[in-house]
Amino acid sequence: MDLGNLVSTNHAYDDLLRRTLSGMQSELARLIYLASTRDYNSGVYHHEGLEARYGAAPARIALQAAHKDIFYRLAALSLAGLVEELDLYVRVSREAPGGLIHAWQELEPYRVAVPMGVDATAVQLFLSNVRVALEVLRFHQARARDRRPASSLQPLLGR
Repeated sequence: MDLGNLVSTNHAYDDLLRRTLSGMQSELARLIYLASTRDYNSGVYHHEGLEARYGAAPARIALQAAHKDIFYRLAALSLAGLVEELDLYVRVSREAPGGLIHAWQELEPYRVAVPMGVDATAVQLFLSNVRVALEVLRFHQARARDRRPASSLQPLLGR
């Protein structure tokens, strides 16, 4: 890679972090977003704004690097840290928490969020930890539902 492309790639990476990813409230949301910029058939990343400003190759490299960086940060989290991250992701999503957790347990969409070319052991650790974190979060939500006083259910029963 020549110096011009390296500079463009660094600028694209910084732009991506500053303009796009900084507005997302969780690392998991960033991981999912970055995975969505990757074509599932070719593995090539696309981002119109970055490509227009910095060129296709620097944009692709910046997206791929950010995707890997965030993946490795998430894979390195403790189980408790991953549960917190997943809880934040669920809370800021527009989906009902129970439905999202159920869908993630059944469909495992987080599998497609794994970047290509990352360490196989890190992938297995991440996937295993997400499965356990989902179960822990489901358990916590069930306990929270069971602890609600009956009086808090009265407005719901009258509907």
